[in-house]
Amino acid sequence: MADMEEELKCPVCGSFYRDPIILPCSHNVCLPCARTILVQTPEAEPPSPQARARTSASDYDYLDLDKMSVYSEADSGYGSYTGFAPATPSQKSPNGVRVFPPAPLPAPLRHSSLTCPQCHRSALLEERGLRGFARNRLLEAIVGRYQQSRAEGAKCQLCERGPQEAAVLCEQCDVLYCEPCQRRCHPARGALAKHRLIPPCQARGGPAPAKKQLAPRKISTCIEHELENHSMYCASCKIPVCYQCLEEGKHGKHEVKALGTMWKQHKAHLSQALNGVSDKAKEAKEFLVHLKNMVQLIQENGVEVEACLVAQCDALVDALNRQKAKLLTRVTKEREFKLKVVREQISHCTLKLRQTTGLMEYCLEVLKDNDPSGFLQISDALIKRVQVSQEQWVKGALEPKINPEFDLTLDNGPILQSIHQLDFIQMKIPSAVPPAPVLQLEKCCTHNNNATLAWKAPPLNQTQIEGYILELDDGNGGHFQEVYVGKETVCTVDGLQFNSAYNARVKAFNSGGVGPYSKTVVLQTSEVAWFTFDPTSAHPDILLSNDNLTVTCNSYDDRVVLGSVALSKGVHYWELSVDRYDNHPDPAFGVARINLVKDMMLGKDDKAWAMYVDNNRSWFMHCNSHTNRTEGGICKGTTIGVLLDLNKHILSFYINNVQQGPVAFENLEGIFVPAISINRNVQVTLHTGLEVPNHIKQGKSSLSCSPNSKSKY
Repeated sequence: MADMEEELKCPVCGSFYRDPIILPCSHNVCLPCARTILVQTPEAEPPSPQARARTSASDYDYLDLDKMSVYSEADSGYGSYTGFAPATPSQKSPNGVRVFPPAPLPAPLRHSSLTCPQCHRSALLEERGLRGFARNRLLEAIVGRYQQSRAEGAKCQLCERGPQEAAVLCEQCDVLYCEPCQRRCHPARGALAKHRLIPPCQARGGPAPAKKQLAPRKISTCIEHELENHSMYCASCKIPVCYQCLEEGKHGKHEVKALGTMWKQHKAHLSQALNGVSDKAKEAKEFLVHLKNMVQLIQENGVEVEACLVAQCDALVDALNRQKAKLLTRVTKEREFKLKVVREQISHCTLKLRQTTGLMEYCLEVLKDNDPSGFLQISDALIKRVQVSQEQWVKGALEPKINPEFDLTLDNGPILQSIHQLDFIQMKIPSAVPPAPVLQLEKCCTHNNNATLAWKAPPLNQTQIEGYILELDDGNGGHFQEVYVGKETVCTVDGLQFNSAYNARVKAFNSGGVGPYSKTVVLQTSEVAWFTFDPTSAHPDILLSNDNLTVTCNSYDDRVVLGSVALSKGVHYWELSVDRYDNHPDPAFGVARINLVKDMMLGKDDKAWAMYVDNNRSWFMHCNSHTNRTEGGICKGTTIGVLLDLNKHILSFYINNVQQGPVAFENLEGIFVPAISINRNVQVTLHTGLEVPNHIKQGKSSLSCSPNSKSKY
């Protein structure tokens, strides 16, 4: 019960409730405390309805409690606490408030009000004063039981062995004493005479009942009729009433129920609500345990982080010291080198100066001599020696070989800036993610099976953009895939499917994260393939003209040239017309992988599937395997048709709109490029963007795809 002690204390005096009364706002105060906070006003007239509304209003919403207010139509009225009843019967005003004629009381005591110390809601008193508020007998009984339990459990704090039951509590010393310890340690004389000794049950509370056994609880009586017991409950006013209240008609139009029934019903409601609160209290206890565990965890983690931080900073200091040692070594080496050079130059110059001085002194002595013949014998040699000595002191010989300044400047600015910016990652202010880019629809287009998209940063963009991510779906409404990541704002995507609709979108990113997507644009690729011969991948001997649509060769050997488009899906048909055909060569037509060998006939390696034909017959060839020899050749003006059906994964050939042999190849999977191989005796022109001719469609539908019979060439 110790946890509910605060619930049993008056908000005015801070002690346990003494004769608690229930205010209209449902809060409780002691009856003596209510007398101390009573406010008396000299107002001569009852408040207007607007004033009543303002007075009863507060920061809280008391919709149900207003029915208990002193301003309600059922029990409103006002008087003073003095206990004098009005001199004449009351009358109701048109707004339902009882109005009393002037009473023979002094004007200053005409009206009294009480303000709740907890919610600060004020209310005027009725004619019965504070006696008009109901006594909270239940709270009073609980306070009594709590004080009794405290008195029974209080022990003397000065007994050394086997503490006895405490008899008194000193309010000033805040110590519990049994009778012997009180007489011995706290006599009522001297400075201790002014100390107040109270029973233990009144510790931090009001007076306790004189008996240990509580008196039988009195039956609750009506406030209006003190001789009548509560027997019914008014559901409208939410108060217990007696039989006489019902007889007088105060609650005649209200819903009235039996007191016992409502008691059980409200007890059930309280128990149900208490179960919910109990579950929350259990969760709160578990949460408190979790918080207490977090305290220990925080301390341990704090120590660990501090140790890690110290280790990291020490590692930085060690690295800086090691680098400092390296730099100092370099400075020392540079200094030693300069000193060595200067010292060598000093030694060399000193030696030369000594030699020159000696020669000068010798020459002076020779000049002093007066022997002409002796002088002339050595003069030529001396002159040469002097000239040689003079030449040793040419320009540069008397200049230092090294600069005394050290051309070493430490660039510590970036390191200092990094040190100043050194911080925990979580403490750094993250950059805002960039907004969605804007697609430039006027620049977005498709050509063949290529799609070009363009976008720009949104207007009034204040964030830094480090790059963009372009995404396309699979052309069938499937998942998006990244096709480009970079800083450019224009991108061309190659190798898409023909006759497909692609959805494209783009988003920007920076160090703060990835921004939202732009609006989605739909790009439709061409229904049929338009392409030319590809000069970049062709063999060097291949010669192209007519906007890369006409091809020949300057070699007698077969050379390969590829188309400029890759095919992986759909039905495609193109034709090649023979412009020149000399000496019966064997040109080959078909499809290939991009990495085939280009200096031999098409179909000789495993990267090509082709039909090669001369002026009389044709063969199919793949991996240098020749199959299906068919009569019928080509000449100048002949048209060769190539049908690549990747839906059925087959390849067929036509000469002058007539199918040449059976289906050439089956089970073709992957990406294919149109290809031919020719030599210098042949020239052909490419025709693309063609739909499959109707007669080929009809023939294709009735064509049987039986396995090819093979024959060697």
